[in-house]
Amino acid sequence: MTDEATITGGVDERLAARGMGELADKMGMVITELSAERAVGTIPVEGNRQPVGLLHGGAFVVLAESLGSMAATVHAGEGRYAVGIELNATHSRSATSGIVTGTCTAIHLGNTLTTHEIVLTDDQGRRCSTVRITNLIREAR
Repeated sequence: MTDEATITGGVDERLAARGMGELADKMGMVITELSAERAVGTIPVEGNRQPVGLLHGGAFVVLAESLGSMAATVHAGEGRYAVGIELNATHSRSATSGIVTGTCTAIHLGNTLTTHEIVLTDDQGRRCSTVRITNLIREAR
C-alpha cells in the first residue's frame, strides 16, 4: 500500500492540484479514469482489512464516494463543487486480497444534482459492492 493517492487518468488541473485528501492517501487509492460520465479507481485490499481479514465495508464506500464526488465535481465545472447528500451501499461479497476496482457511471447529471452508480469488483471481476451516490452542486465561496 502506498501513502499517497494518485490520479493518473485525464483530469483537469484544478482537481489534480487539490488532490484526493488524507483518507484516500492512507488507503492507497489510485484514480485511472475521470470524467463526469465515468470514473475508475482502485484500492488495495492489503492495509484496508477489518479484523477478520476481509476488506472493510467502509473501504468500499470510501472508494465509491470518492469516485462519485470527483465525477460530480468535474460535471460542476469551474467555480462550483459537489457535496454528497445521499449514499446507499449494498455489499454482496467480500475481498480478502488483491485490488478492488470501482467503476462509476453517471445516472443523472443535472444543474444542481448528480447521481452516479459505482460497481466495485475484485481481481476476478466479481461484483463485491454496489453504491449509489447523489451529490449537490454548490457555488464556490
